[in-house]
Amino acid sequence: MSQKAVAMRVGKVSESVLKRSVIRQIHNKRPEVLLGSGVGEDCAAVQLAEDEVFVLSTDPITGTARDIGHLAIRVTSNDLASAGAEPVGVLLTILLPDHTTEPELREMIRQAEAACLEDGMQIMGGHTEVTAQVNQPIISVTGLGKVRKGHLITTGGAEPGMDFVMTKAIALEGTSILAKDREEELRRHFPDQLVKRAAAFDQELSVLPESRIAVSFGVAAMHDVTEGGIYGAIWEMCQASGVGCRIDLKRIAIRQETVEICEYLGLNPYKLISSGCMLMAAADGNGLVMALAKAGIEACVIGKATDSNARILFSEEEERFLEMPQTDELYRLNMKQEAEDG
Repeated sequence: MSQKAVAMRVGKVSESVLKRSVIRQIHNKRPEVLLGSGVGEDCAAVQLAEDEVFVLSTDPITGTARDIGHLAIRVTSNDLASAGAEPVGVLLTILLPDHTTEPELREMIRQAEAACLEDGMQIMGGHTEVTAQVNQPIISVTGLGKVRKGHLITTGGAEPGMDFVMTKAIALEGTSILAKDREEELRRHFPDQLVKRAAAFDQELSVLPESRIAVSFGVAAMHDVTEGGIYGAIWEMCQASGVGCRIDLKRIAIRQETVEICEYLGLNPYKLISSGCMLMAAADGNGLVMALAKAGIEACVIGKATDSNARILFSEEEERFLEMPQTDELYRLNMKQEAEDG
């Protein structure tokens, strides 16, 4: 009979646990990484060529504990991709509640390493600790990427007259999280297959493929659609670029599973966390859409950048102004649930 897993002790995880459940699972390596993860190592070292630029990103994963290792890598990889960079590696700071078992830690690292293998990244190091100060696992990720000098792409590169293009569909990440975290509730209201399809949206969260195509095409700006959803991403790209916009709501792609789950839970899918969707600005949006389609990536032109300060959403004859993004719908739902439970 297998032994029941026991919770790890509070504090920095022991050397034996670190070796057994973390370091021994990290296999994917990058030639640029001169110094990687190891017992007692506080830093990672990376060698880049003279004409290459470091691109750094940092993000915590706090909205869910399900599949947290996978999400940690995917979100960071997408951040680097939105700058036109090739992801190289990550540093992981993992904070665990004091009821966490070693197999649970091992599963997080397994997920992270699998995602790194898909994206060609290396886990270069980090810190792993059990602490009574958190009530669910938190992973904070620092990502490192590289891009050729002169080829860095920013969120603020949109210019008046350019097309706004989005890939795939909005709220893929949020829908998947909801389908997993509220599986029992949703299965009582929807067919099992709908919930299963929604949960599987997490297989579409990488934007690396569209980033590479967009960079080759000559895209002017990119922004991965995360917290605050597509509304937040549009606002942030306009704000960074100093432009206005006119966005056709009917052209924003959304899956039926997302529509039904969000309607049932009283959420606005346009404000729901949306990793897997990339927002881009390009002089020839239709050409970019065609280039993406050749690679099997869904995309569409949803509007244009303008020389006005106004950020307008329209649908047929109705128009309204886009508001500054507030709390993501996923967090709003969680806070509402906590208030009801408390």
